[in-house]
Amino acid sequence: MENAAHAELLDHELYRTPLTVQPEFEYRDTPASYHRNHLGPDKLPDKFRVWRVQETQKGNVIAGSYGFGDSPDTEILAVGFNNAKNYGAVGIGRHGSFLQWGYGDPPSQMTEAGRRFFLNCIHYIRRFDGKTLLVRQSCTDRFNAVRLAPIGDRLRRSAEEDSTFTPNITMDILRRHVGDPNGLARYFRDNIEWVYYDRGLRVDEELKALGIDSNRKIETLERLFELLKDETHAQTARRLLERYTDGHTTFDFKDGRDRIYFTDVGGYKFKVVPEGYLDAK
Repeated sequence: MENAAHAELLDHELYRTPLTVQPEFEYRDTPASYHRNHLGPDKLPDKFRVWRVQETQKGNVIAGSYGFGDSPDTEILAVGFNNAKNYGAVGIGRHGSFLQWGYGDPPSQMTEAGRRFFLNCIHYIRRFDGKTLLVRQSCTDRFNAVRLAPIGDRLRRSAEEDSTFTPNITMDILRRHVGDPNGLARYFRDNIEWVYYDRGLRVDEELKALGIDSNRKIETLERLFELLKDETHAQTARRLLERYTDGHTTFDFKDGRDRIYFTDVGGYKFKVVPEGYLDAK
């Protein structure tokens, strides 16, 4: 990671309290790694507006750009500017009560804005004292399937040569796209809302067959519970509920809807935030 952060998330209170942070902005050329690893449909700009946090290039991102923010116990506080990772990698973040600061210079080598931001982060994290982690990573995020597509044949060969190797994409899918990395990437792009993990990333054809457009929307969970009452689809709905929940038999869709969330990295499950967890201190 370089010594700067992207000029994003500027409306966060960390720029205002308890100290006022006034970054000095500049434009830097978009790193080649951003273009190379970009998964979005739009082309990235040739330059990005950033602000310098510290003097040297000492430090590293604390998390990649995908999967970190898919649970309510995490928060991206600053997007790091870097020449090796993809766009969106996290330079400063929060996980539960932990502040994760990716920049490596001491305060004496930070810019004035960097020092003030650092102090505000310390003040901010106190608010989350006692907040335990809700999610620990047990799976890769769904977009990893697209990122792995260019080396799909290499993953397949490694798994065929070593039965202990897990290629992170199921072998049946890899074998259907031998010699066709673009087709493999397109397959997962087209089906990204149905990707889940079961001994590798795969597409949930059962859910698609029910006409449900995503496996991570709360509306999907509601629909599956409705289908339990339909004799035609009850067995499939029950199987899918087992796939996407941690054994919950009921969810409070009326009064507790805002506490239901879906996490890829936490196992492709719907989970419920403990009551009171989201209350500000």
